Amino acid sequence: MDDKKKRLKGVILKAKTSSFGKKIIYSVIVIIVILVIAIVLIGHHYFKTSLQPLDPHDQQVTQVDIPRGSSTKKIGAILQKSKVVKSGMVFNYYVKSHNITNFKSGYYQLKPSMSLDNIVQNLQKGGSSEPIQSTDSKLIIPEGDNIDQIADIIAKNTDFSKDEFLSLMKDRKFFDAMVQNYPELLSSAKNAKDTRYFFEGYLYPATYPVPKHSSLKMLVSLMLAKSNAMYQPYYQRMKDQKLTVQQTLTLASLIEREGVSQDDRNKMAGVLRNRIEKKMPLQSDVAVLYALHKNTKILSKRDLTVNSKYNLYINQGFGPGPFDSPSVSSVHAVLYPTDMDKGYLYFLADNKTKKIYYAKSLKEQQNNIKTHINR
Repeated sequence: MDDKKKRLKGVILKAKTSSFGKKIIYSVIVIIVILVIAIVLIGHHYFKTSLQPLDPHDQQVTQVDIPRGSSTKKIGAILQKSKVVKSGMVFNYYVKSHNITNFKSGYYQLKPSMSLDNIVQNLQKGGSSEPIQSTDSKLIIPEGDNIDQIADIIAKNTDFSKDEFLSLMKDRKFFDAMVQNYPELLSSAKNAKDTRYFFEGYLYPATYPVPKHSSLKMLVSLMLAKSNAMYQPYYQRMKDQKLTVQQTLTLASLIEREGVSQDDRNKMAGVLRNRIEKKMPLQSDVAVLYALHKNTKILSKRDLTVNSKYNLYINQGFGPGPFDSPSVSSVHAVLYPTDMDKGYLYFLADNKTKKIYYAKSLKEQQNNIKTHINR
């Protein structure tokens, strides 16, 4: 009798265990089914929204470069990275499912508000061979800005990217073409060595119109034309002073970042030219900052030893070339320096008062530092 009860309990327990196991299996299956349905629905929604414009209200133009020989997969990735389409994968699927071909390389003006059909049509028409501006714009280049700073301004105010601009600044073929157009301005720059950018110092600080459909090369050429016009009256003076344009702009670029009044610029120019004549290093913080790719004015002793041709603390002479875009006022100062006969070899700028102190010796310079800076 006891054995029968035990067997009966075992059967009941086994049935309960089997039933519980089935419930777990059914629950797992239900969860999997729900997950699959959810994934399908989410995927369908993602696919459907990816076929639509990324942002119907965003009319901001994005310049997109499609390299020659790009696959549809690569084009999709470029469009997604440029934030023109939501999904490069969906773009690739859309193109292949509709048997769309004949995409052409070039630069395209695209917007997040465009549909895939519109984007596809543009890519089939073909882009421009170089970047172009989509709307009328304006560019303000401040005095004393260098190429890297100008690149940021261009990227912010035009359709041209920072990388496109910096690439053009290193384009030897374009530079040589500009030398032909502006020989008086650029011939000495052509002979320079170890320059970071061919055009550093030659893009005159001013306000420039950027008309619709203009190219980046046209914009740079406009800046060079402005420089040429501003410096034209000084070319003969440079020759008389036995200074090249490259040398003149180098000294002017140092003064531009230091000088406040025209009188101080003229005196600073006298100091720099005295040091050049005595074959002393110019010892300019502006030069070191450029060598370090910095714009801050705080330098350490270690900074002053940076291994760069642009470091005029450790290198004698003018260095490779200009450090920023100087104004005509600084150029004038270099060519018409004052107080050279007083023998000043040092100057010290007080950033608080904007007053400049001059010295004939290192001892006098150190005394100025103690008296006016470390007070």
